[in-house]
Amino acid sequence: MIVVYGLKTCDSCTKARRWLDDAGLDHRFVDLRATPPAPERLARWAEALGAGALVNRRSTTWRGLAADDRDQADSDAGALALVAHHPSLIKRPVIEVEASGETLVLQGWTEATRAALAKIAPAEA
Repeated sequence: MIVVYGLKTCDSCTKARRWLDDAGLDHRFVDLRATPPAPERLARWAEALGAGALVNRRSTTWRGLAADDRDQADSDAGALALVAHHPSLIKRPVIEVEASGETLVLQGWTEATRAALAKIAPAEA
């Protein structure tokens, strides 16, 4: 199963969902504003990607933070606390792919993400 975590209004998330549809990959979308990730999920993402990588320092949310809040992102614990409090601050999309008892965590809509997902796309008939 593929789960895409992001925001309904995010262009990268929309592109990812469209690509998954076109590739014939079944997926579910979770809006981070409506359903913030549990601390355990954030910890798994941080382990896979790095806590600092979760923070989107180019986002509108980031620009609206006070300097003291931004300074939190310099430590792993601070970065996790920051994205837990401001889920829209998470760099998007975060994509979880569950297969064979393993969970692959991908982030951003990059060529590397598309290549990883293409490996699991069903072969064309």
